[in-house]
Formats: sequence, C-alpha cells, structure tokens
Amino acid sequence: MKSFPFYRQPDSKDCGPTCLRIVSKHYGKSISLQQIRNLSETTREGSSLLGLSDAAEDLGFRSLGVQINFESLAEEVPFPCIVHWNKNHFVVAYKIDKNNKVYVSDPGYGLITYTREEFIKLWIGENANEKTEEGIVLILETTPAFFQTEFDDQESKASFSFLSKYVLKYKSLVIQLAVGLLAGSLLSLIFPFLTQSIVDVGIQNQDLNFIYLVLLAQVMLFMGRMGIEMIRSWILLHLSARINISIISDFFIKLMKLPISFFDTRMTGDIMQRINDHHRIEQLLTSSSLNTLFSLVNLIIFSIVLLFYDYRLFIVYLIGAAAYIGWISFFLSKRKELDYKRFSQVSQEQSKVIELINGMQEIKMHNAEKQKRWDWEFLQVKLFKLRIKSLSLEQWQSVGGNFINQMKDIFVSFLSAKLVLDGNLTLGMMLSVQYIIGQLNSPLLQLIDFIKQFQDAKISLERLGEIHDKDEEENKEEQYSHEIPEKDILVENVSFRYTGSDVPVFENLTLSIPFQKTTAIVGASGSGKTTLLKLLMKFYEPSQGEIRLGNTKLNNISPRFWRDHCGVVMQEGYVFNDTIANNIAVGEDYVDKQKLRRSVEIANIKEFIEELPLSYNTKIGNEGLGVSGGQKQRLFIARAVYKSPDYILFDEATSALDANNEKVIMENLEQFFKGKTAVVIAHRLSTVKHADKIIVLDKGKVVEEGNHAELVALRGEYYRLVKNQLELGN
Repeated sequence: MKSFPFYRQPDSKDCGPTCLRIVSKHYGKSISLQQIRNLSETTREGSSLLGLSDAAEDLGFRSLGVQINFESLAEEVPFPCIVHWNKNHFVVAYKIDKNNKVYVSDPGYGLITYTREEFIKLWIGENANEKTEEGIVLILETTPAFFQTEFDDQESKASFSFLSKYVLKYKSLVIQLAVGLLAGSLLSLIFPFLTQSIVDVGIQNQDLNFIYLVLLAQVMLFMGRMGIEMIRSWILLHLSARINISIISDFFIKLMKLPISFFDTRMTGDIMQRINDHHRIEQLLTSSSLNTLFSLVNLIIFSIVLLFYDYRLFIVYLIGAAAYIGWISFFLSKRKELDYKRFSQVSQEQSKVIELINGMQEIKMHNAEKQKRWDWEFLQVKLFKLRIKSLSLEQWQSVGGNFINQMKDIFVSFLSAKLVLDGNLTLGMMLSVQYIIGQLNSPLLQLIDFIKQFQDAKISLERLGEIHDKDEEENKEEQYSHEIPEKDILVENVSFRYTGSDVPVFENLTLSIPFQKTTAIVGASGSGKTTLLKLLMKFYEPSQGEIRLGNTKLNNISPRFWRDHCGVVMQEGYVFNDTIANNIAVGEDYVDKQKLRRSVEIANIKEFIEELPLSYNTKIGNEGLGVSGGQKQRLFIARAVYKSPDYILFDEATSALDANNEKVIMENLEQFFKGKTAVVIAHRLSTVKHADKIIVLDKGKVVEEGNHAELVALRGEYYRLVKNQLELGN
C-alpha cells in the first residue's frame, strides 16, 4: 500500500501551508511551499484557519472550517482533513481505523499514529470533557478547478550540487584528503596479512627473526597510519573552517539584501536555525562525508578480502550485517515516535515550571501551592511512563543489536575454525578473518548515522535554499536612478495592507510633503503614521498607487542610495553592542570626530557622554553600559544627524524625553532642519506646532491639512488631539 505523503515544515510557523501542501500531494499535485505561503499570507505568528481556507479555495478546494466532536470526525468528515493541534499547530488527519486509531501526517515530525485518547488530548486539550469535547477541523474537498490548474511546483534551487562550488573552491585540499584516505585504507589492509604471516610462516617455521620483522613492520605501519591521520585531521580542520565561513558569509550577504517584509514574517529563532543549518551542512560536506567515505572504502576492501578468503564467511557476515541494520532501523523509527510524544510533554512541563516561578505571588495570595504542585506532579507521572517506554525500547535495541552482532561473530568464528579443520583455511587466515570482522563492525554504525545526518542536511538545505531563492530588495536586472530630484514628495492614491491582515492601512491615500520644509504628521494610534514612514523608506511597496519625487517614481531610485540621503529615527530603534561613537556613526569605516561632536550637541547628549570615564569609547548595549529610554532616543537623533542627510524622517523621536530635554533638542533641530525636507511624527504639541505643514491622519485617510494656527481655528480632529495640551499651555 502506498504510504500517505509527508513534507517537513522548514520553519516553526510553516505548519499550516505544509499541511495544505501534504493534502495537495495526496491528490496528485505538487505545489511549492512558497506559493501556498503567499496565498495563506503566513506571518511570524503562523497561518490563521481563515488564511488556510482562503488559500485552499484559491488552489481549487472546497473548504469548510468546523468545530466537531471525535465521533463526527470519524464518521462524517472526508479524509484527509487539516486539524488544529494543541492550540498552536496544524496537522493532517488522514485515517481513523475501526479500533479508533488516528493516523496523522505531522509536518513537524512525520507519520504518526495516536489512540483515541491521545488524539483528543492534543486536538481538544488537556481539560477535555463531555461538554467541551469538540475540536477545530478544516474540511477539504477537491473541485475540477484543482485538477485543471497548473501549479508552481518548482522546488528550491539549492541542492547538493549547489554546494559543490564551495568544495571545488578548495580542490587541492580535497585531493590531499582523498589521497590520505586511500593511503590509510591501504595501510589498514596490510594488517590482516601480516597477522596471517606471523602464524603461518613465523610460528609454523619457528622463525623468531621473521616474527620480529613482521612486528617491526606492524609498528611502522601503525606510526605511518597515525601520521596520515594527523595530517588528514589538520587538512580537514582547515577545509571545514573555510567552507563554513564561505557558506555563512554568503548567507549573511543574501540575508542583508532581502527586504524588511521578509523579517516581518520570520521569527528570530527560524533565522538562527538557518545559521545552525549551515554548520550541519558544513559537517556533512567535510567530516561526516569523508569519515563515511573512509568507512565505506574500508567496508568494501575488507569485504572483498573476506570474500577472497571464503565466500561462505562473507555470506554469513552479510546476513548478520543486514539483520543488525534492520533491527537498529526498526527501533530508530519507534524511538523517534516516542521522542516526539515526550517532546510534547516536556514542553508542557517546562511551561508549568515557568508558570510556577512567574506566578508565585498569585499562588501564595490564593494558597494554591498544593493544586499547582499536583498539576506539575501529574505531568511528571506521564513523563515517567514515557521514559520507562523509551528506556525499555533502548534496552531492547541495545540487547538485540549486541546479540545479533555476537551471534554473527560466533558463526563466523565457528565456520572459519571448521574451514581450518577441513583444510580450506590456515590458522593464520582464521586470525586474519577475526581481525577483518572487527574492522567491518564499526563502518556499519557510521553508515546508519550518515544516512540520518544526510536526511537532516537535506532538510537544512531546503531551508537554506528558501533564503537564496528569495527576491532581493534591489532587482539586479532593473536600472535604478542614482539621482534624487529636488522636488516635493507626492503620495498618490496609495493603498497598502500588511501580510496576514484583512484590514488595509491605506486606501487611495493622497498627500504631498513640500521640499525643504518641515511636515508634521499627527493622528491617533493606529492611523497609519509609522506605516507611511516605512513606505517612504522603501521598506514596503504599496499594493497600488505610487510615491514620487516630482516626476521620478520612488521605485526607480536605488533603495541603498535613497537611504544614504535619509536620516531616520524609528520608534523601535536598536542599540548595538559597541562603543557610543560606533553606535552614532553606524555603517562608517571611519568616525569623523567633528561630525560626531556636532551630532551629540544637537541631540543634547554631549554632557552625558563626556562625563563617562571612556567618553565616546564607552561600550553600550546588552554587553555594556545600560542606557535609559531617553538616552537611547537622543543617541538615535545623534545617529540621524551624523549622516547630514537631505531628508529627515522622525517617528516619535522625542516621546521618551522630559520637557526640558525635548525643548533644547527641538530648538537645535529647528536650525538643523533648515534647507532639508523633514517629516516628523509626534503626539506632543511642542514637537509639531512649528511645522510648516501639519497632516492629520485618521484610519489611514487625510482628514485635515494646514499649519498649527489654521488647524486649531478649524476646531476639528487636530484640535481634538491637542486640546488637552493647549489647555495645559494656557
């Protein structure tokens, strides 16, 4: 019977799109994960059931999201269907048999079988009872459109051939390793024949000098093999380090060329996982593959020698080896299933421990120590049962594997002894066979481990390929302008919404930002002010409409060139683990001291910095001096000013400052803004009232425009926003 399809999710939040891909494969269609991601609008929070339903409809399925009990699932729902799992995951349920065993294709693990009770606990939750025994299911049925549509089934371009360029770059080192590998194998091959000659020639002829000579040869061969091994290890170390640096460096080069929207839909852990993936791939390319190749060469050579001695010995060894591999492989799949179930329990146990520690105040207030401890102990009992099963399996695997190995060795010893008695083998040949059998045992385990590592590396390579296949922020084929017209910024009929959101931020937004003037943008939280700034920074592209500088489209200007001419302070600025000077002069190879002093004076942070023992060389960030919110904002203002930009974009740049500091900085900036195009987002009246133009946004639309006096006189939305501050001023 053909097994049900399975794809592994490359990221922690890709379970939904991967489930849809699995179901599509079941119906005979291979669809790329990226296409489903785009259709379901997967974000760093993952996919919603609505997003998956919409994606399924776009692919040609009929979909229906329902909340049902287990009996309805078993009797009424067509399989396969997508099940909401453990409140934070999606899996595909593809069969329920007559014994109520549920067969699941889990993109985070593989094909797994659950009992009715296990399934319900993960589908509905721990507190399932007769009243709440209902879980969420996305029912899917194909339509003719599904089979008629041609899908994008192009997989990632990255494959092991993609990695060959990194290995071929160091061809000479690879050749040296191969020569060392061959030499080591040949030296190992000589040992059994030397053992044979000691018995058959030295002992039989009672020639002590010959025995001395052979022993000396063995010592020399051993030293030669050790020398080759040391040289091989050094070459491997250099090769591994170089390949690793090359792969990760290329990864970071690509990563930094991707648009901000990519990072909005990826969790930090997923990006970190990809960096770990590089190490896994580098290991497979170098140490694992070469050691396995060495083991494979030894396996082949010694198998040929064993076959040369007697084919019956080789057949016994082959049967024993096949039985050993089969036994180990059988238990690996069983242990993998137990490990997955244990992982689920361990994560719950960790959550309970964190809850106990973080909620200690509430626990003590309500005298709930006993109940909370019992909850934890209940989980420990379940974990203990799983550990018992795991230990039992491990013991069976170990005992069975050792038994098969020992029986194989005993049969080989018995058969070789019988062959000696029959006159088909000499006693020396028998000892040589024992040595060969010893040499053949370890390569088997290495080959099993290599197959597992190869599968892991394949998954890692898919994740790596996904990054390398992404479109860069700057299209290499497009001719970008490297001139910025000295014109007003015009936003015309711009519409935009974030990935994964059904609510547009802007619909047909039109406004103008005068050249070399200060424009303030005000509005209630959620009105789209920060999003507008991000569009101006080219972090995102409008879904329709355009942003122009005079007659030049902002899209036609190189993003890097445009940002070089912009000084920006965002709400969520970042302080690097570096000196104050390097934090202000970000991206500069050399810090201009004159520009540095001017920028800290304007940001009113000079006094604070120069009072520090190391002044501008003081290290700040997570690994250095802690700075307050207000000091951070002044640092970000200094960073923007240091660039001496033509365009200035400030998003709540002074929100964390006290009134005195803000007053000084705004006076300094007023002078600095002269002859520059400035866009300032703020809630404080003191920050916006001197602007040449004030734009009032409400729910993504421009509701008022004018200067401070005009808008106050209107007594509209602007007046409502600043009314309390006006009264306080009076």
